[in-house]
Amino acid sequence: MSDFAYARPSTLATSPEGNTLSLAAYAEDAPTGASCFFWGRLRDSWLAARGLTTLAKVVASRFVPQSAALRDPIVTAGAGMLRFEAFSSCNGVYARLDLGPDALDGEFLSSGTTNVDFNEPMVNALARISRTEPVLLSIGEKEVVLERAAGKVTERKVALPERWIKGLTAVQGYLAVMEEKMALSRVQAVQLVQSIPAGTAKSDFFLVLRGPRPSFAPVGSAGAVRVGGVHRLRLLDGLLPLCEGVRVFATADGQAAAFVLAMGGGQEFVLALSAEVNRGFSGEGNQLDTLMDELPAEWIVGANNLFRGNETFNPTLFAVENNLAPDTVDRLCASLSAMGLLGFDLVENHYFYRRLPFKMDRILKLNPRLKNARALLEAAADMQLVGIGAGGRTEARVRGTDVWHTVVVGGTEPPRCTCPWFTGNQGQRGSCKHILAAQMRFL
Repeated sequence: MSDFAYARPSTLATSPEGNTLSLAAYAEDAPTGASCFFWGRLRDSWLAARGLTTLAKVVASRFVPQSAALRDPIVTAGAGMLRFEAFSSCNGVYARLDLGPDALDGEFLSSGTTNVDFNEPMVNALARISRTEPVLLSIGEKEVVLERAAGKVTERKVALPERWIKGLTAVQGYLAVMEEKMALSRVQAVQLVQSIPAGTAKSDFFLVLRGPRPSFAPVGSAGAVRVGGVHRLRLLDGLLPLCEGVRVFATADGQAAAFVLAMGGGQEFVLALSAEVNRGFSGEGNQLDTLMDELPAEWIVGANNLFRGNETFNPTLFAVENNLAPDTVDRLCASLSAMGLLGFDLVENHYFYRRLPFKMDRILKLNPRLKNARALLEAAADMQLVGIGAGGRTEARVRGTDVWHTVVVGGTEPPRCTCPWFTGNQGQRGSCKHILAAQMRFL
């Protein structure tokens, strides 16, 4: 965890012409001169404020008591869109507010991604925005100040949550393979709020449709969506009654689910949940396999040159511009997503580029399992080939902390390992370091 100071604070300033909301930008690797990304008016400031307030509610939430409080949403600006992304402090809930062209009346001066600060005075000010109140939004200034008639609040320094970058890696990997399970109307969205069980869920719950009415059951059935700790959906209490409809997505293995709220006026809100309350997205490791082979530096440079903030990822164009084969581009797409550079839009079913405000070498060092696997790879004595069986299945012995573990990789069957991590998770949270090392050495 690193600390970074903002040069100036964020502001919600009141004037006779209306209110101006300015969110400070911090970018560790920002291009020179990119001091402001967007300046303009929110067409429906009250609705946007409800979305931002819900995002702040997610950021402030902690469903695992020992997790540290983090309050720094990430915002990406460009190509006519603003995307605000954040995690709960325990990292098990991901939220994103998308403001499209119909929601904005302003100018994109530059494109890019940065982290912004959400403090209590800012949240309180957003909560007071009325339905007809004009609000100007500016993203990219080098300060965060909240100024009202009652006084001024200045945010001078915040902690940069590096584990959110690891969370982005995992959650986009899950979103990209999700399938739509059900679509709920405005009435059903209200019923969904009313159906959430009281208290804190101690076990899994599944969202089901009983006739036209959505409800939650402790046992799964055909077409049901696993939501894990269902009490986390109370984060949407303030938005579900306002939305035009909800689309529910989930992975085939039930490891993550997502709720997409159509708010109208070019606004959408996404809430994704990990399979279990005590599982943060930052620890999933579901994209580690794609990071085993490091990408050539020129590929990353090419991607940064081709894309702009919030642009959709066009694999065909990238292949033509860089003279790459289609299968190579497929691997690049998976790798860029695994590094956090690509987000995924469920409704549009495509990737969008995220110009992260962090240096690339820091992103690549945030996966301890992958680092440990490479350490095993460098120590030749820690790995032994046992044999190659039918169908290309390779058996190896890999040194653990106290004992040797048996690893089987290759072929058409999923890899296996005798270590406690694999035994406890059965590959559902990514490969263990022993499997990763064996794949890099013997396959």
